[in-house]
Amino acid sequence: MKSWFRVQSIGTVIRPDDPGGDSGYFDPSHPSVIEIDDRWIDGLSGIEDYSHLVVLFYLDRAPRRRSTGQLLPAEGSEALPSVGFFSTRTPKRPNPIGISCPRLIRRERNRLTVVGFDAWHGTPVLDIKGYSPRDELRPDWTVPAWLETLWATHDAQRPDGLRLWEEER
Repeated sequence: MKSWFRVQSIGTVIRPDDPGGDSGYFDPSHPSVIEIDDRWIDGLSGIEDYSHLVVLFYLDRAPRRRSTGQLLPAEGSEALPSVGFFSTRTPKRPNPIGISCPRLIRRERNRLTVVGFDAWHGTPVLDIKGYSPRDELRPDWTVPAWLETLWATHDAQRPDGLRLWEEER
């Protein structure tokens, strides 16, 4: 059964360091601004008390996936196993919806400055929630070994030496 839903944008991403397109690297330490439409400002009341947000956004420039396609290694690395697209964070999806949990740096009226956000400049924002470890964090989480390898590789490539992934939890 196929269903269609209507959603509306509540704001837009402002990203001064956007390299353009979907091929650029987004440094998670660079800030982004989520600018919420004026009509939703009152809905932001209290959001500044959270350290992190859950942000849903529409990948408006990503090509929409129309079929499963072939299994591919993550990020094209032949050292990693081939997996289906649902196992990755590729923007090419049947419903191009992105999710991110950036750190909230500050709120200025309808502008939320965040870091750790991987949306392109101009991306429509669909929803924002305060990040709640009681709801989002799962103490029994696991990820595939290939993803741990990929995270370690990304951390080793960071010019600032910041490690986003630690082998031990």
